[in-house]
Amino acid sequence: MLNKEQKIVIGSDHGGYHLKNALIEYLLRQGYEIIDVGAYNDEASDYPDFARMVAERIIKGEAQRGIMICGSGVGASVAANKFRGIRASVCHDTYSARQGVEDDNMNVLCLGARIIGEYLAKEIVTAFLNAEFKREDRYKRRLKKIEEFERQWTKKN
Repeated sequence: MLNKEQKIVIGSDHGGYHLKNALIEYLLRQGYEIIDVGAYNDEASDYPDFARMVAERIIKGEAQRGIMICGSGVGASVAANKFRGIRASVCHDTYSARQGVEDDNMNVLCLGARIIGEYLAKEIVTAFLNAEFKREDRYKRRLKKIEEFERQWTKKN
């Protein structure tokens, strides 16, 4: 479970701008500290730019988890997963959001603003933030394999 003193970084492109703002308002009311990396309007913008900012904040330890929103969530997930240490997934249901953290130590939730509505998005975000990595041997073993893929196939920064 994410401690409310820990920070959440959130970003979106133009397609996710309105949902991002609704989620920020919701999370602030829940007592979370939010880092908003944009977009700051609904003019055309590119999701990879915002996925990078979300990923960098997590990698630098400035935030513990991230939320990235674009039209479908797919592009945001693809872009965020290019960063070492980021485990991002599109989740449009609460089970996947919870299980992604518990079993796979997912640290970035990607949402499609054109796929789900605000109410469901809030429930998914809540499931994501309330979940905790189980740390069972089989999950740690699998995570270690993924980390080895990253070391083997990506350049160090």
